[in-house]
Amino acid sequence: MTTKFKTAAIAAGVGIALLASAGAEAQQVRLMTGPQGGSWYPLGGAIANFAGKDGIKVQVLPGAGIANVKAVQAGKADFGFGNSISTVDGVAGRPPFEEKATNVCNVATLYPQYFQIVANADAGINSVADLKGKAIAVQPKGNTAEFISQQILEVYGMKYDDMSKVSYVSYTDAVSLMKDNNAQTFTLGTTVPASSIMDLASARDIKLVDVPDDKFKEMRALNPGYTKLTIKAGSYPKQDKDVQAVGYATHVIARCDLDEDVVYKVTKGLADNNADLTSIVRVMKDTDVKVMATDTGVPMHKGAAKFYKEKGAM
Repeated sequence: MTTKFKTAAIAAGVGIALLASAGAEAQQVRLMTGPQGGSWYPLGGAIANFAGKDGIKVQVLPGAGIANVKAVQAGKADFGFGNSISTVDGVAGRPPFEEKATNVCNVATLYPQYFQIVANADAGINSVADLKGKAIAVQPKGNTAEFISQQILEVYGMKYDDMSKVSYVSYTDAVSLMKDNNAQTFTLGTTVPASSIMDLASARDIKLVDVPDDKFKEMRALNPGYTKLTIKAGSYPKQDKDVQAVGYATHVIARCDLDEDVVYKVTKGLADNNADLTSIVRVMKDTDVKVMATDTGVPMHKGAAKFYKEKGAM
């Protein structure tokens, strides 16, 4: 082999290596999930597992519904879990968003979320109206459930200033506050049954607070994306009757300009690995391709749309 030929071969090899390196780097993505103690963080781990087998390295990061939309829009994350109501607000540029989220696309609807209001049974709280003067625990700012907490108080003519104390904490810390009676009420948005509520119920008696029809209508006036859900009797220890709750949907979002093939593979992975996801969130047993392709009011990513069209779901 001549020196000239060797040089050309080495150059070609280096070029191929660089291309392979660039391709590998392009397959590394950041996924914003949720706080520990909720469903999103372990779901993120499951996604990272199956995506890794398809050549996509996923960095799983903690997050929150509103914060995730902002992170994807800003390019600080590639994928994220979102709540349909918050994402629609972001795309429209409504509060708590300062501007329209123009680079946020829908990937897949996963399952319904329940906004749950939990009180210690001995706190004398039978309605949201009874929260006045009480200590409450909500999630940190940037979480969808924290924003909903403000809205539910609003329809009852109250705000945080009407509480004796408001703690912005994780699910785990909220349960600790409730166990020690340093908070009498805890709000959260997640699946039923929620592991954090089960943890609390193992230590003391609890009560779920109902959202009646008239107040639900007022909540719908604030955000038409809210749905009426029922927490069935028996979902939690000593829960002897159905409780009406405000609901919305969890979905996966992505940067609209994220590589179409990457989004296609992740979407396909969500469909193909439903059993693994259902082991984390039981209600996902009902999540088929048609459910995943549900129109949430957020533009569908081209990569996801390609998969759904192949399956006849769009």
